[in-house]
Amino acid sequence: MKLEITGIHYDVSSRLERYVQNKIGGLEKFIGKNERAAAVASVKLKESKAKNKNEYECYVLIALPGSTAEARESTTNMFAAVDIVEGKLKTQLKKRKDTHANPKFYQRLTNRLRRRS
Repeated sequence: MKLEITGIHYDVSSRLERYVQNKIGGLEKFIGKNERAAAVASVKLKESKAKNKNEYECYVLIALPGSTAEARESTTNMFAAVDIVEGKLKTQLKKRKDTHANPKFYQRLTNRLRRRS
């Protein structure tokens, strides 16, 4: 999976970059083997200041063949935002892999279509 990390109004440190690569790159195991080469993850890390308070936002978009998975979170700590986004994406990708990789799902679907014809 190709991983693109971008900082918006924020300088991404090497420590944070490695952290994001480990967390978001680890989601690769929840993507089907045939789709891993074509998968592209775009990570946008943004810092905003409002009322003397720093707010960090993490937005991740994973483009897969035929669909996308995306999650967004904003907290007072960038590392926490990455952790929460990783959890959200993990559930989305698990659900997608279960439905698309399960051969019984396709058998039931084709049987329903045959009965209607």
